[in-house]
Amino acid sequence: MKIAMVSEHANPLAVLGEVDAGGQNVHVAELSAALVRAGHEVTVYTRRDDPAQERCVAAPGGYRVVHVPAGPAAPVSKDELLPYMEDFAKFLEVDWLRERPDVVHAHFWMSGLASMLAAASPGVPVVQTFHALGTVKRRHQGEADTSPPQRIGIERALATGVARVVATCSDEMFELGRMGLLRSRVSVVPCGVDLRRFSASGPSMPRNGEHRLVAVGRLVPRKGFATVIAALRQLPRTELVIAGGPAKGKLADDPEANRLKDLAARAGVADRVKFVGQVSRRNMPKLFRSADLVVCTPWYEPFGIVPLEAMACGVPVVAGAVGGLMDTVVDGVTGALVPPEQPIALAKTIRKLLADPAARKAYGFAAADRVRARYSWDRIASDVLAVYGRVVSDPQRASLDLAVGESA
Repeated sequence: MKIAMVSEHANPLAVLGEVDAGGQNVHVAELSAALVRAGHEVTVYTRRDDPAQERCVAAPGGYRVVHVPAGPAAPVSKDELLPYMEDFAKFLEVDWLRERPDVVHAHFWMSGLASMLAAASPGVPVVQTFHALGTVKRRHQGEADTSPPQRIGIERALATGVARVVATCSDEMFELGRMGLLRSRVSVVPCGVDLRRFSASGPSMPRNGEHRLVAVGRLVPRKGFATVIAALRQLPRTELVIAGGPAKGKLADDPEANRLKDLAARAGVADRVKFVGQVSRRNMPKLFRSADLVVCTPWYEPFGIVPLEAMACGVPVVAGAVGGLMDTVVDGVTGALVPPEQPIALAKTIRKLLADPAARKAYGFAAADRVRARYSWDRIASDVLAVYGRVVSDPQRASLDLAVGESA
């Protein structure tokens, strides 16, 4: 099967940790590689954001990455990319008319818009994964939401216009239902974990202090690092390592890193909070294994790959009871779920687990077992291929409502 992946802002070859480089990049890269291992041909289309990028690059995972000329060949925030989606779609249409893929899998709403506009002429079915929904972002960020005002309307049209929606968690499926999409048109397929890289066996990074908490993610407010810092006041003899953002040498210029450092200073825990900046994929398992607990407390989370990677390393996870985290972390079995944005409740749960090494060990075993049984990328690719097979064999494919084109 010839599969076209469209990921307009999340290049699978990007360095992780920057503002617009995170879980979606990993998802596209790992899913593409797993599909190649299953014997399929995969091409990923992403926006060219560097003049030095070659038009077509062979990725280590065996798939191709095509850098699409749409907008300036320079970094642009994803919330400012909508004006360039028409050019992105024209490039895709020309490419797909020349060599038609069997199915298109669009990642994020702007990729969906470009894919649907491009897929009409060659008649290719489009599968959509949103990774995040504008309604949820607006609900949690309010006026701080920088998404284009057209986003929610386009997402509603895409949800009903594509051949099928692949949601990454059950909470997203319910949200899509509130948007008017029938559950029968949604398949829930989670993200996965590279089990060859993330495992319980292997070296750990050195540590100081009696206990260590690790939190990983892009340095943006919604990731909830401030909640963990606030909880640390009630957790003596415990250090917090925050990984993410730019390289360590550039953290001083990062606004969110500086905000979090100020919060730690005001809370009197600055000496126990360590910002390590970007951590390579090669070293991330070592960081996870060095932790007593991995803490993940976002305001909202469409899925969250970090908890799965930590669980694969045999480390229990304390997570906010939001989004996909409620699917992956089994409360009282592989870790603990806590109310979001409540540092006192978080501290209470962490303190209880730090005082009970036997429970942490049992949770860690269960966590690694759960990931191995359900979340390998090969298993995820098999589930996604079942969705592709369904839409490719269905001759009655929906077309994009005209309202999407008008709203763009």
